[in-house]
Amino acid sequence: MDDAGVVVRGPTGAVQVGGRTFSARPGAHLLIGAVDGHVHACPHLNGRSVDVFEAVEQAAAAGMRAIGLMDNFSSSVGYAALARRRLSHLGVEVFGGVILEPQVGGLSVDVVRAAIGVGYPDGENRHAADGARFVSLPTHHTRLVALAEGRDAAYVASCLAIPERGPLPDALAAILDLVAAHDIVLNTGHLSAAETVRLVELAQARGVARLLCPASYFRPDEVRALTALGAHVEFSFFFVTHATQVGLTHVDAEKHQVEPVTLTRLTELIAAAPPGQVVLSGDCGVSVLPPPVEGLREFLWSLKLCGVPESTLSRAVGDNPASLFRLCKPE
Repeated sequence: MDDAGVVVRGPTGAVQVGGRTFSARPGAHLLIGAVDGHVHACPHLNGRSVDVFEAVEQAAAAGMRAIGLMDNFSSSVGYAALARRRLSHLGVEVFGGVILEPQVGGLSVDVVRAAIGVGYPDGENRHAADGARFVSLPTHHTRLVALAEGRDAAYVASCLAIPERGPLPDALAAILDLVAAHDIVLNTGHLSAAETVRLVELAQARGVARLLCPASYFRPDEVRALTALGAHVEFSFFFVTHATQVGLTHVDAEKHQVEPVTLTRLTELIAAAPPGQVVLSGDCGVSVLPPPVEGLREFLWSLKLCGVPESTLSRAVGDNPASLFRLCKPE
């Protein structure tokens, strides 16, 4: 970045920012200042390409601003707090949250309250980003996913489904109240589009202001309906990769594949949303995919080649997630 605050390219095509030189690989410049709010890292029950510290170090080497740690089997809030304390000199904000899968405690108010409180509660040393920055409904243990996986009737009945009418379950309503009170992000998890729309409406009625809806499988009109309500929509690299064709273990010993999404389809969905409400993420960390930083670079460059404007890409991995997750302003 020159004295006017502009990113410049060196003689070899490498990107130079503030005296630092970053990779010249295609799309690497889109990572500078980027936020990937969907990073899976070790320690974990399954194989991962990086551990938490490596994820932060690699993000710093790429010039990224922040990463958000996600884990289907435990809260990631403590890992994020530890990484911030040990690697703060790298300048990468690290935040965590909790996905309410059964292994974490399911739809538990106590689990959410604990996640919000985790950090280093020792007065002036408590970091502004301590505590959960997001609470996610299940991404695997939902009625929609269970039916897609061909689970038996008892298993399907045990999974989360948002009722078409009437009140929400008491525990979920109380969780929404906590999310609203602490002004953190509600990730709607892997629900159907109709369930997601109803959940967004009910959550907003309870005061939830920050909503992130995974929407890689939705139709353009469904994306438009969610963004018209004010929600952000998330599209992730994982769903356009070969990882969809590999049987993976998510919530128990069973391994399942998921339907892939084409880049062309994802490009249409991104175009259906206002640029200020799109969030792009890697959802990398699983061992069959590139490490999270490389996965995000491939994703952004592929979308650019498919016609997504670079200005949209920059917002979707920059200002949009930074504002949504209330990240600290870079020094």
